[in-house]
Amino acid sequence: MITKHLILGFVFGISMSFISWIVGMIINSILVKTADYKKLSNLNFINSKRLNKAIGITYFKWIVKNTFFKFFNQKLKIENKKVDFKDLRYQMTLSEISHLIGFVFVTVFAIYKSFNVSLTFGISIMIPNVLMNLYPSLLQQENKRRIDKFLNK
Repeated sequence: MITKHLILGFVFGISMSFISWIVGMIINSILVKTADYKKLSNLNFINSKRLNKAIGITYFKWIVKNTFFKFFNQKLKIENKKVDFKDLRYQMTLSEISHLIGFVFVTVFAIYKSFNVSLTFGISIMIPNVLMNLYPSLLQQENKRRIDKFLNK
């Protein structure tokens, strides 16, 4: 029964994570029009480079840059030396907030399923959610910090 819940929860988590990207974009498109969106654009959950490395953001960055994920958001790409870093940072903020909204969306489902089905099922939903929503958001925060250093020079 545990193996069944692990596999089904993982597959459900992948499906929900893909759906959450759409939910995140829709809700973010509404939030971006509010006055408080500027506060959201400066979120910074992990300041430490060492902690980012310890949780695997460096490896995640490599995966995003060197696999099919690099084709997902083409607006977050530096192709030549004429780059508008303010626009790039804005696009990163949109992506970051959309992923965070998606993360919360799937987390609510995972909590519900933890009580409704089993704790194993709920936790196995969270594994793809962390990889497909939380880590991309943390990576965007790291990239925004690097852009901010560049812009502040």
